[in-house]
Amino acid sequence: MTVFLENARIIDPGGGTEALGNLVLDGGVIAAIGDMAAPKGAEVVDCGGKCVAPGIVDIGVKVGEPGERHKESFRSAGLAAAAGGVTTIIARPDTSPAIDTPETLEFVTRRAAEASPVRIRHMAALTKGRAGREMTEIGFLMDAGAMAFSDCDHVVSDNKVLSRALTYARAMGALVIGHPQDPGLSKGAAVTSGKFASLRGLPGVSPLAERMAFDRDMALVEMTGARYHADQVTCARTLPALERAKANGLDVTAGVSVHHVTLNEFDVGDYRTFFKLTPPLRPEDDRRAVAEALATGLIDILCSMHTPQDEESKRLPYEEAAAGAVALETFLPAALRLVHDGTLTLPQLFRAMALNPAKRLGLPQGRMAEGAPADLVLFDPDAPFVLDRFTMLRSKSKNTPFDGARMEGKVLATFVAGRRVFAAGEG
Repeated sequence: MTVFLENARIIDPGGGTEALGNLVLDGGVIAAIGDMAAPKGAEVVDCGGKCVAPGIVDIGVKVGEPGERHKESFRSAGLAAAAGGVTTIIARPDTSPAIDTPETLEFVTRRAAEASPVRIRHMAALTKGRAGREMTEIGFLMDAGAMAFSDCDHVVSDNKVLSRALTYARAMGALVIGHPQDPGLSKGAAVTSGKFASLRGLPGVSPLAERMAFDRDMALVEMTGARYHADQVTCARTLPALERAKANGLDVTAGVSVHHVTLNEFDVGDYRTFFKLTPPLRPEDDRRAVAEALATGLIDILCSMHTPQDEESKRLPYEEAAAGAVALETFLPAALRLVHDGTLTLPQLFRAMALNPAKRLGLPQGRMAEGAPADLVLFDPDAPFVLDRFTMLRSKSKNTPFDGARMEGKVLATFVAGRRVFAAGEG
């Protein structure tokens, strides 16, 4: 079926532009962009002047399969992603068991293809069992389809093990995704250290724990020449080190979660466990600095860091509660806060959410160009709503920090390979 999107406000993150126009989707790709008429027999979709942008490519989504399907399945994650305008999920390997063998990777790849309406690709663990002692079979895992390698928040503390893994990854051309947090300083921490942590009586971790770990990783990247992506840079003090690493020619990129650029430490309020994240929310000065780094391109990628947790693991004292928040469906409206406050333009936002992650992973998605995959999101950036986590979220887990929040930005339709996988008001 050929689809014709007319009267669309087309967001092009590559060209940095937005303009009214039409699109033809045919054969799974964008066949034409411009002021043409609808092809004969095409399904015509009147966008009503609303925005059409490349579908979001979300690095670092936690799906519960295998082992924790009650928290999130490939089916529920796919439906949530489609409703949120996410057309490609890059799933994390911190499952139970970890995705650390080709057999496990092939299993989850099959399950995802069967169950999800959006594309799901997978990372694999960097070390066996994410235990930080012995690296995985990187070559075999790449052959099985691994997009990148990461132990997620189980930071490899043994420098020799990490240097060997980085050296091997360099030889294979593999991307390693690190979590820059010093594991010793971060252990047991619930919030960022400072006056707020002291007033609440909560164990804190200094922002320098991120800077120290990032500096360690940069030294090893310089030594090995590996391709490296920092999953979350959340502190102002890390930014100069990131800038130096790029200036020195290291193959380094950095990301940040939507929560760390739209929320701060005060949102924890009276021990609200839905705001407990890894790393913890930062002071407002850090949030502003990181948001500005996203605008300038110093931080390359904005992600959801979707981490489903069941009610039982969140209904605990703040120190004991599980960390993480769901975000596939709130990703776009939360990120649009940065557009509404003037920090980012829409092309800049989709550069960070779609184009840059696709480029870093070597994927053809994320582009608004003829011949690019017809993975698109149609949305109204100004539509207001109040989020109700029980009635509005498709994720199995409902642990969102935005419950009850006033938000702007609604997804109207999502297309994967030219096929509509979500339409507002249906299902």
